Amino acid sequence: MSIVFLVIIGAAAGFLATRLMRIEADIITTIAIGIAGALVGGLLLRALLAVMGMMAGFVGAVLGALALIWLWQTYIKR
Repeated sequence: MSIVFLVIIGAAAGFLATRLMRIEADIITTIAIGIAGALVGGLLLRALLAVMGMMAGFVGAVLGALALIWLWQTYIKR
């Protein structure tokens, strides 16, 4: 999966992740969290992507964004 694709999916994943975790963040933070989550989740789940196809990349992007939001709320926002 290319980095450009992860960035595009990451923007959508960040939006979805912030809504799932019910946090209020500005658009830049939402996109940044999503892109970082997509890069982390997409690269870690590369093996799963080979087995399940592109949907696994989106799932990995959302999971990565959720993990980063949780870390951000737990350690940085306080």
